[in-house]
Amino acid sequence: MSNPDPSREEALQRLHQRADALQTSTAAPVRGDHGGHAVNQAYRIIAELFGGVIVGLALGFGVDWLLGTRPWGIIGGVLLGFAVSVWMAKRTADRLTAQAKAEDAARGGPPPSVRDEDEER
Repeated sequence: MSNPDPSREEALQRLHQRADALQTSTAAPVRGDHGGHAVNQAYRIIAELFGGVIVGLALGFGVDWLLGTRPWGIIGGVLLGFAVSVWMAKRTADRLTAQAKAEDAARGGPPPSVRDEDEER
């Protein structure tokens, strides 16, 4: 068996180098979790909103069952549960806003905004 030409091996090596360079230059930079954290926090706020109403409904039903005040216990429980759930969601949103501001300050400012399609024209 004969050995391949050195020029052919050099050409293959250059081709591999160019392919690697092309792949490196066209690869998208990996950035964070692409909003996964924000989605998780949004689901948490939604769960707090629904959970408060459901717990208030259950407590109101329990009060109605014990005291026989149907339907006033359920109505009061739902209203109270709604008020508590809005308060909890606002508290969570305020905490997340403060956390985002602290992260922006640590990075040296907020990320650049994305141009709107109307601005591009």
